[in-house]
Amino acid sequence: MNDATFTLHRGTAPLLVSLPHDGSAIPDAIAARMTASARKAPDTDWHVARLYAFAREMGASMLVPVYSRYVVDLNRPPDDTSLYPGQNTTGLCPIVQFSGAAIYREGQEPSVEEVPDRVDTYWRPYHRSLAGELRRLRDVHGRVVLWEGHSIRGECPFLFEGRLPDFNLGTSGGTSCSPALQARLESVLAAQHEHDFVVNGRFKGGYITRHHGDPDRGIEAVQMEISQRIYMDEETYAWDEERARDTQAVLRQLLQAVA
Repeated sequence: MNDATFTLHRGTAPLLVSLPHDGSAIPDAIAARMTASARKAPDTDWHVARLYAFAREMGASMLVPVYSRYVVDLNRPPDDTSLYPGQNTTGLCPIVQFSGAAIYREGQEPSVEEVPDRVDTYWRPYHRSLAGELRRLRDVHGRVVLWEGHSIRGECPFLFEGRLPDFNLGTSGGTSCSPALQARLESVLAAQHEHDFVVNGRFKGGYITRHHGDPDRGIEAVQMEISQRIYMDEETYAWDEERARDTQAVLRQLLQAVA
């Protein structure tokens, strides 16, 4: 299924891989108001659709947006309530980059009237599709797992101190999935020794994980935030085949544990 703002591959397994920050396109009218650095969309979750391409072979559904999080952040609530109170973060229609630099030229930030329009145009179609695919898969299988795939620079002082672990598993403090599923995923991460990991650390899961995860109704949700250094060059954004292959091997084991 294709839409002007996203693509949906419908699979047969009880697994939906959502990649809400993979998109990097910015409409010309919005880009014209941005700083030169922001127009490059540096805070994209670069290459995650490529990284998870193997999931289709496993029968997973996959939902991928077209547009950048700078247009609207699909992993933020529509009322822009902060997901991490008291900590630096970026909003529904962000005005600062992960570096802390401005996204828009002075006086060109989104207006109060513009934000709801962006939500209607870009945010709601993605979320309608996501909710519909979760219902379809749960109706077929009786249960479904929503896997939120994300990536970020391994060091980002504006958002967190120090070095981010390679793998960051978030289950909203254990509420968005069953204890059994979380334990299986933790065992996979503990069994490998090349990468460090943390569970419910700085990234506990964004809006999508928290909103849709409902184990009692047969919908389990987890977020995996990985450091970009383990599959790409963080400075040039170039894909690194050798590092990516090793990372994909771990991700494959994790998705097999989900199934």
